[in-house]
Amino acid sequence: MHIHHLAIRVNDLEKSLHFYQTLTDLKIAKRFSANPGELAYLQDKEGATQIELICLPGDQNVKASGMFLCFGTDDLDKAHDIAVKEGMNPSDIRQPEPDARYFYVYDPDGLSVQLREYK
Repeated sequence: MHIHHLAIRVNDLEKSLHFYQTLTDLKIAKRFSANPGELAYLQDKEGATQIELICLPGDQNVKASGMFLCFGTDDLDKAHDIAVKEGMNPSDIRQPEPDARYFYVYDPDGLSVQLREYK
């Protein structure tokens, strides 16, 4: 058994799509209207990592707390540079032990997202 996908409620689908597609290797696999809202599935090229973004009109009270989402990357420095360039205000890169190197950034709705380099 494995997690098929993670669903995230968002206030602004366009902002969230830009954030996740810019910062990760995820691309839109499906996007459609589902009355009364709109959904988009993002996935990596293998389809192994998927997130579903759900935007419902009038649902502007989305709050993210108590968790973070972690993406693995082969090039943490590049990801950090992109986050800085895009004005995402990332944390400094942290390395508390030799094989743990990461930084945090918040998505447009305040969900904490960690990008971590796995060697």
